[in-house]
Amino acid sequence: MTEEFHRIRRLPPYVFAEVNKAKAAARAHGEDIIDLGMGNPDSPTPPHIVRKLVETVADPRSHRYSVSRGIPGLRRALAGYYERRFGVDLNPETEVIATLGSKEGLANLSSAITSPGDTILVPNPSYPIHQFGFIIAGASVRSIPATPDEDMLRALERAVRHSVPKPTALIVNFPSNPTAFTASLDFYKDLVAFARREQIWILSDLAYCEIYFGDEPPPSILQVPGAKDIAVEFTSLSKTYSMAGWRMGFAAGNPHLIQALTRIKSYLDYGAFTPIQVAAVAALSGPQDCVTEIRDMYRERRDVLIRGLHAAGWDVPSPQGSMFAWAPIPERFAEMGSVDFSKLLLKEAGVAVAPGLGFGEYGEGFVRIGLVENTQRLRQATRAIKTFLNKHGVKQAEAVS
Repeated sequence: MTEEFHRIRRLPPYVFAEVNKAKAAARAHGEDIIDLGMGNPDSPTPPHIVRKLVETVADPRSHRYSVSRGIPGLRRALAGYYERRFGVDLNPETEVIATLGSKEGLANLSSAITSPGDTILVPNPSYPIHQFGFIIAGASVRSIPATPDEDMLRALERAVRHSVPKPTALIVNFPSNPTAFTASLDFYKDLVAFARREQIWILSDLAYCEIYFGDEPPPSILQVPGAKDIAVEFTSLSKTYSMAGWRMGFAAGNPHLIQALTRIKSYLDYGAFTPIQVAAVAALSGPQDCVTEIRDMYRERRDVLIRGLHAAGWDVPSPQGSMFAWAPIPERFAEMGSVDFSKLLLKEAGVAVAPGLGFGEYGEGFVRIGLVENTQRLRQATRAIKTFLNKHGVKQAEAVS
């Protein structure tokens, strides 16, 4: 009898585990660790959303089984959001489904549409579920560049010519976790034209669409005419409304893919707790000032972090979206790799970051830094990082190669 089951054997050791173990040990010894490693929002959920949850919880009828694909009012609310935000018309009966966060939706749709041996195209680096959802389902993953530009489009053309079997699906995620790359509507038009020509499904992860810092909000791939022929898009309330622990997300788009996800979910869950779904309606349909406030909070944090890191001698690009900075490891530490560098930064500066290797082999040489602490703590973190870098002789001009 084997010690590990087949699907478990396909999963590599969890890269983040080493840093998490070191972080837990440091805290157990009473050390003050500034944790910028997890993408876990620290700001409170807006009060009007919480009030609706509490109000609904008081109704004993709301404690029964809910609806796997989401209560009708919630699906209508998501369709209304797409109409207001993107000008996209969605049928809430056939083109929208509620999920237990976007991660669950991505994993279950991967299972629904994948046969063992299928080839799936996934940017590298990317959020782990983007590739491992399909790997768990038995597929083979082919990496493509993570940048939304001609390099990705050329790689997609090569993948179609040289992959056996031909790829069946493509994952995209902009604004991206971990890289913070953002995509234009023109890029999506090229992507949709490619996918329609080659008959490849597109799964778009739009979880960070409301966390942006430029003048133009990130587009949805569903804005492209004909996109619903081949694309489904995942969104989440986790970051937009600071509702990460509520586990409330959605998939919208191609009716065939939505039906596949609906069918497989009907065997697996009864949907989110009804009061959470009702509160989610309040989030999507109620006052939206809170969305702007949350976005402004992350913008301020980004500016404090990037200025502080530059002053410390670490030249990190300023992200245009998401709640992360994608930071190249300073040249002085490049040979260590991202895991050992993250552990050293934790040990000597008391700052936890996520090693880039955890997001794919092409994430090596980087760390992901989350905007998940208030500005005071971020200033404290950059001061500690400056002391750490100075100790190792890093000057501003030589921070990166």
